[in-house]
This record gives sequence, structure tokens and C-alpha cells, in this order.
Amino acid sequence: MISATIFEAKTNLSNLVKQALKGETVTITSGRDKTPVVRLEAIHPQPKKRLGLRETPGFKLPDSFFDPLPDDELDLWNGGGE
Repeated sequence: MISATIFEAKTNLSNLVKQALKGETVTITSGRDKTPVVRLEAIHPQPKKRLGLRETPGFKLPDSFFDPLPDDELDLWNGGGE
């Protein structure tokens, strides 16, 4: 959870909104004792992005993708001569 004073929230509103869209809850506080007064959260949080292949219909890696590289190509990947 992220906490910000009213002054910090006014100064950094766009960043706080971005954090809320990522699924964070932002609490805005007031006064010297920083009493929580408002909670900022996304109505529809953005789904978390994941690395990797998107689910594309009909796409499948061929079995040969996992075969070892030929020695001459492997040498190039390991810094050998061209």
C-alpha cells in the first residue's frame, strides 16, 4: 500500500494514478498525525503484463526449436570466430 499526504498527492497525482492502475491502493493522509482520509484505487485495474508469447491461435513452437544448435553456430554464440 502506498501512502501520501494531500500535498504529496497534489504534486504527484499522475504517478499515484499510475500506481493505482497497476493494482496498488493509495491512501491519502491529512494533518500532522497523517490520518488516513481517502483511498485511491482503480475502478478497473490494468492486467499485469507478463513476458513471453501471447496466446496466438494456431501458433505452436516446432519440436526442432528445442534441438541443440550445431557446433559451428554454438561457437559463434559463445564468442568464437565468424
